[in-house]
Amino acid sequence: MDALRIIGESVKRGEVGFALAIVAIVTVLIVPLPTFLLDVGLVISFAFSILILMVVLSIQKPLEFSSFPTILLVSTMLRLALNLASTRLILGHGHEGQDAAGHVIATFGAFIMGGNFIIGVTVFGILMLVNFTVITKGSGRIAEVAARFTLDAMPGKQMAIDADLSSGLIDENDAKKRRKELEEESQFFGSMDGASKFVRGDAVAGLVITFLNVGVGMVIGMGQKGMDFAEAAQTYTLLTVGDGLVSQIPALLVSLAAGLMVSKSGGQGSTDKAVVGQLTFYPAALGLTAFLVFVVGLLPGMPKIPFFLMGLGLAAAAYYLPKLKEKEQEALAAEVVASAAPPPPVEEPISTALAIDLIRLELGYGLLALINTEVGHRLTDQIKGLRRQLAGDIGIILPSVRIQDNLQLPPNTYVIRIKEIEAGRGDIRPTMLLCMDPRGERITLPGEATVEPTFGLPAMWVEPAYREEALFKGYTVVDPPTVLTTHLTEVIKDNMAELLSYAETQKLLDEMGKEHQKLVADVVPGQITVGGLQRVLQTLLSERVSVRDLPTILEGIAEATAYTRNMNQITEHVRARLARQICDANTNEMGYIPLVTLSPDWEQAFAESIVGDGEDKQLAMAPTQLQQFIGAVRQSFERFAMQGEAPVLLTTPGIRPYVRSIIERFRPSTVVMSQNEIHPKAKIKTLGMI
Repeated sequence: MDALRIIGESVKRGEVGFALAIVAIVTVLIVPLPTFLLDVGLVISFAFSILILMVVLSIQKPLEFSSFPTILLVSTMLRLALNLASTRLILGHGHEGQDAAGHVIATFGAFIMGGNFIIGVTVFGILMLVNFTVITKGSGRIAEVAARFTLDAMPGKQMAIDADLSSGLIDENDAKKRRKELEEESQFFGSMDGASKFVRGDAVAGLVITFLNVGVGMVIGMGQKGMDFAEAAQTYTLLTVGDGLVSQIPALLVSLAAGLMVSKSGGQGSTDKAVVGQLTFYPAALGLTAFLVFVVGLLPGMPKIPFFLMGLGLAAAAYYLPKLKEKEQEALAAEVVASAAPPPPVEEPISTALAIDLIRLELGYGLLALINTEVGHRLTDQIKGLRRQLAGDIGIILPSVRIQDNLQLPPNTYVIRIKEIEAGRGDIRPTMLLCMDPRGERITLPGEATVEPTFGLPAMWVEPAYREEALFKGYTVVDPPTVLTTHLTEVIKDNMAELLSYAETQKLLDEMGKEHQKLVADVVPGQITVGGLQRVLQTLLSERVSVRDLPTILEGIAEATAYTRNMNQITEHVRARLARQICDANTNEMGYIPLVTLSPDWEQAFAESIVGDGEDKQLAMAPTQLQQFIGAVRQSFERFAMQGEAPVLLTTPGIRPYVRSIIERFRPSTVVMSQNEIHPKAKIKTLGMI
């Protein structure tokens, strides 16, 4: 029972049916056929070739009929098998009369010859010549050239797919799909190059069989059956011409279909599914084939029953297949709808209201085009690149930036929030360009005057048409996504210390290489806790010192904890260990570190103002003295800024943290270094003294 069930399922899937059809074709090559079965086989071959041509005319691109090379081989074998069966009947029973090889062959021969076998032979010869020298040869050449050009173009097409993937125009799934189509296209045209040889070989075999039928048939008729020359010539020529027409007309149609297939500019599954599925995919082609089969069956002398049965079968298939496919599509749609049906709403737990977005970018409705157009792809790509850049520069991986609209904002306004607290705000024009003059002069272009949101510099929004003119005048031109990304970068750098959480600190330790795990185990938590390490790293990040070299930081902590537990002193010792890195970060384009030093009076004033012991040390300087210091620093640094310099303030190690705590309140971008942080090989240049 199981075997019968398996056979039944195989028949339903078409596997056994397709295999039996191939076996039947091979059997015809060996076993003689009666005339009735030969007529049926010739009708099947005729209808099969018409169906192939109709499908080729209906498809949009060659890959829709990817099983064509297989079908071409099957149809060629079917014609050759029927040709051999008809030859056996012609040579064995040709002396019995014109119906010796069946009614189809006799009718075709009489219809073409029209009572004169010389005219019939001439017309038949021309038909074979057209098929062999024109259609077959041309389609074979087209298939050969198409295969070569397709294979030559594969590297370029593959590079185009990779380029679209890297530029973000397509995603990984689209790239896989296009690579699959490219692979199928190369395989198809390669198969078509070989399949065209089937068509050419079929034409050659038809020529040889024709000459053998006429010559050998006349020898048998006159030598063995006692026929005279005229009778033998009339009988065997009629049978041969009829046989040749019945085989060559389908061959001509298939050759034409092959030529049409490979000349178009542009299936999956087992072979039986591809063949049956693609041949029956176009009901209009089936209907037209049924009509043509009926017309051929109405010709005088044609056997009506085989043609009408085949026509009825094709017409029924053309009528019922769309209904079956419609039912299948409805069932598939119902399955998709059922699978896509939303689950019953689940009430969100109240705890979700406690979640905080670490970094959030809110956009007014006028800026939504930045994330919904091609420009938006650039904005999101820049934000992704920002996270990668900061990971390499700072040494920590930022959390994802959440982008959302906020209808309460003005249309062209954006807000940057750190832990849901506003940290930056700006106005941009999504369809314009921001133009700035590096020299600080007035911009002489028509536009809308504004202030650059990141650094507060005077700027102007201009139309894109003025880009070339602005660049020619030496202005800096920036598009809206870059303006927003630059502002986001500076805000994140200013708040990097707040973004480094306890969990992120532990994650940094866990992700260190195996060669550093022994160092981590010795230092944490024996000499410093994870919370203490977090505080050291936050202090470094607050002054924009990269913590990427975490092994050196841990080594510095291990050294400092041997003599102190004061976090400020530990941090200062770590900064000294990072002297090479800090000096490199503050070296200008000329190759030296510009320095401004504190005078001995200010050094002594700060040292005397530090009160308390241990962790309780703090700066207690008189307000008037602080104002004098702030004024002196501001005046000095503004003078150097006008000269194009951005110097570093140099102090002694003991007072550096306290000087920095004052400087960051009015000049947060100014770097304060201690003398211990100057690497011996660093080049320095003292510009002045405060």
